[in-house]
Amino acid sequence: MALTPGLGGSVTISVEESDTALAIRSGDVPVLATPRVVALAEQAAVEAVADALPPGTTTVGYEVQLTHLAPSLVGAKVTADVVLEGVEGRRLVFRVSVTDANGLVAVGRITRVVVQRARFLERAKG
Repeated sequence: MALTPGLGGSVTISVEESDTALAIRSGDVPVLATPRVVALAEQAAVEAVADALPPGTTTVGYEVQLTHLAPSLVGAKVTADVVLEGVEGRRLVFRVSVTDANGLVAVGRITRVVVQRARFLERAKG
């Protein structure tokens, strides 16, 4: 399988106390935290291309543009769906939509970059 537009991924969670803005300290309300929404969308993007990556490579986060539109309470089932919209060299651009039973929770775009895993980790060590 090749890295081509149209690849998709989906991840669903049930919101737990540990996923809330209160627990993550990104706010003071017990609803799904924006950083957790971002992590869920990133997870879906990783899964979308996992089988299409060449051996020894992975993707790393580069840019996130996300609009968090609505709250999700503890217990809600939240799903992040992504579609690979574009391949620009090593950059992969995904369209993101996050929903729960009440409708749209968040929308946006995520860009990830394909890297050589070993080289990336060596570079991180300095």
